[in-house]
Amino acid sequence: MECAARGFATRCVGPPTRRCGQCGAVAYCSVSHQISHWSYHKEECERLEEQMRRVDLLNDFPFTFTEEATIQVSQKHETRCSFFIKRGLHRVGMWMYECNCGALAFDSFNIEGWHLPSSSCPCRGPLSPITKQLCTWKDYFEWRKLPLDSPVALLLHWPLTIYHAVQAIGMGNLTPQISDELRIHYLGPQKELGQLGVFAELQALFPGLRIYVDLIGPDVPQHMDGEMISLCRYSPCMGKECECKNSSKILNSGSKPALVSAVSLQLRRGFYHDRYNDITKDSFPPHIVIAPNAGIAAYPSWLPTIELIKEIQVPAVFSDYCEEACHLAACCIKTITGQPLSSPIELNPFRQPMAVEESTLFIPCYSNCFIFAM
Repeated sequence: MECAARGFATRCVGPPTRRCGQCGAVAYCSVSHQISHWSYHKEECERLEEQMRRVDLLNDFPFTFTEEATIQVSQKHETRCSFFIKRGLHRVGMWMYECNCGALAFDSFNIEGWHLPSSSCPCRGPLSPITKQLCTWKDYFEWRKLPLDSPVALLLHWPLTIYHAVQAIGMGNLTPQISDELRIHYLGPQKELGQLGVFAELQALFPGLRIYVDLIGPDVPQHMDGEMISLCRYSPCMGKECECKNSSKILNSGSKPALVSAVSLQLRRGFYHDRYNDITKDSFPPHIVIAPNAGIAAYPSWLPTIELIKEIQVPAVFSDYCEEACHLAACCIKTITGQPLSSPIELNPFRQPMAVEESTLFIPCYSNCFIFAM
């Protein structure tokens, strides 16, 4: 947490211990900084106050570890590191990118799996098909027969957010009778680059479809630009005798995807507006564009990308860490396109169930917390 007036006034004199008496969402290091910031803050204060009333809703998850991962992390009684240490998952496999004690370095695709027993992770296909739309984490865990003490939702929020985005814009009736494939352009991947195995869950969420995901962003390492990864099975569990070990290999890296793959990922380095023509030169346009934790208001590079998305007229779904970030993004999109959002800001039921440790607001922040569409 930092002083809300940082950069607006003189150098901060100490920690931000003085919270706004009306909204309670921001804090200041001194009375003088609070006064100097009021001309800016008064425009957002009432809106932030309304968002603060929904704090309990943001923290509402069905898991046995919910309080530990939400309130205790927000109040610094627990940390992400301590959470994973207790479960033997700290800096292990795909989990190593979930805390800040190590640098993000993606040298190659991670195939180490869940590091959990088979009973606690989706290492195999579902026992039954989806018979109704999944609307909550509880729905998903009941369908996949997982216990509510399993931490897998901390990684599965990536594919589940894709699933929810497709439902949110009315593409949920996409079936093999209509189309046999789903093409996704996924913008700005970061820690997902070390967790690509979780995207295999898309084959369970969209049965009967071939899923093609182009992951495009400046954080894709240069040496991985153009790499294609075919997910031919689910990420494995830690059980040596589990049948998930006997299924086909999880990936096939190379210039062409494996024909048996249900999910194909291709990595592209650069900004979407610079790479779009290359991506679509030899393929069809996407069915949907998805940009997780986009930060549209924070990065000027989004301007030409938003203009491109408007031009190609493809549904685009964005997420961000808090409602305020989405509100600022919506203002930017309206300024650029002259049009309001096609789908309003709403809470993502499949947001990551662990609070972000270093938030700029007292409002809890979660990865993929809110979504909206243009």
